[in-house]
Amino acid sequence: MARFRRKTCITLLLFVLFVFGVMMGLKTLKPPGAEFRSPFGLGLLPQVQQEVAAVRKAPNNPVISNGSPANLPPHHSKMDLDTGMNNAANSEASPDMLLTPNYDIHLFYYSWYGNPQVDGKYIHWNHPLLPHWDPKIVNNYPKGKHVPPEDIGANFYPELGAYSSRDIGVIDAHMKQIRTASAGVVALSWYPPGMADEAGEPADDIVPSLLDAAHKYQLKVTFHIEPFKGRDDHSLYNSVKYIIDKYSEHPAFYRYKMSTGRVLPMFYIYDSYITNPETWAQLLTISGSQSIRNTPYDSIFIALLVQENHKNEIVRSGFDGIYTYFATNGFSYGSSHHNWPAIKAFCDSNNLLFIPSVGPGYIDTSIRPWNNRNTRNRVNGKYYETAFSAALLARPDIISVTSFNEWHEGTQIEKAVPKRAGHLVYQDYLPHKPDIYLELTHKWAGKYRKEKEQWLM
Repeated sequence: MARFRRKTCITLLLFVLFVFGVMMGLKTLKPPGAEFRSPFGLGLLPQVQQEVAAVRKAPNNPVISNGSPANLPPHHSKMDLDTGMNNAANSEASPDMLLTPNYDIHLFYYSWYGNPQVDGKYIHWNHPLLPHWDPKIVNNYPKGKHVPPEDIGANFYPELGAYSSRDIGVIDAHMKQIRTASAGVVALSWYPPGMADEAGEPADDIVPSLLDAAHKYQLKVTFHIEPFKGRDDHSLYNSVKYIIDKYSEHPAFYRYKMSTGRVLPMFYIYDSYITNPETWAQLLTISGSQSIRNTPYDSIFIALLVQENHKNEIVRSGFDGIYTYFATNGFSYGSSHHNWPAIKAFCDSNNLLFIPSVGPGYIDTSIRPWNNRNTRNRVNGKYYETAFSAALLARPDIISVTSFNEWHEGTQIEKAVPKRAGHLVYQDYLPHKPDIYLELTHKWAGKYRKEKEQWLM
């Protein structure tokens, strides 16, 4: 019996030692610094660590008795609050955000959207379907207007939903996206006070909020002046004077340093070709009857090049540069990538800036159901990269991007998400993430910066 007890004790002792040894061995497999009950291997996943750290550092959102966050600034919609909560993990600036933006990358930006929460009604998201110009086939296509928020005038659907351009949270989110894309300049579509496009509402009062948000992210804002009613040499002078008098003291107001050393504001003039060169010359040449040159309002004026014959008209008009705007390769002489080296050579010989416009694709059948022929498939980002590559081959002074958020024409690089509403299925960026075109812009902004440094050596 005594011998049996000794064997039992020895067996138990050996079992305890075995269990202790196994536990110590397992402990050595745990990542250094891991807390008890923390996910195994978390230390091996830097991205997860950053997201967790961001969540921990995110400030608590005070809640009042009705469950809504307290102390809301003006023009904050519920959509904005939900977005802010959902993106709490991304509230910390990424390392890329700390890099200086490339101020030679300009993004065309539209502030014409509205929704009932902020504006009392939908604006632009309910865009009408435009009729075909040929009366023989006009009845072959659908008519009417879109009915947001499920049915919007776009082939893609924004991550932020059918937002308002007045929403402070939306503006901030947009400027943050642009900064992560490494673009430096927001080219704002602009109409004079009290004026707008046919589907929109006056939006000049949004400019101060846009400038403030741009400054927060070290961005600059320039103005893309639309063909407002009555636009000519006189009214453009008045518009430029208004913009400079009202906004030029803001630190986010954009200026460009010319090769001569002069630092001046820049204005893109959309559809400049619809006004004859003789009229523009009155304003833009030194000998013009109401020349803006060498006055406090002298600026850099960039004309839109559509047809090849516009090149000489742009020179006669007194413009300082050329941009191509359209994101549809082959749609016009100016937007055709293979013409860009020749256009750059023309600009160099005439002391003009060349600003080709690249885009991720084009599709506007949600508002022009008859315009399939001008659709340009994104090819999972390849179309965008091909455009950037073509632009760099031409060694441009600036590269413009069409667009950050022109949703009607499907040229946006803003975040988009998959969405289905009944029979309506929106296009999306899959298999990539919603920010794929921001990432590609960041990639090519870096390439452009490096190549331009070599060109100037």
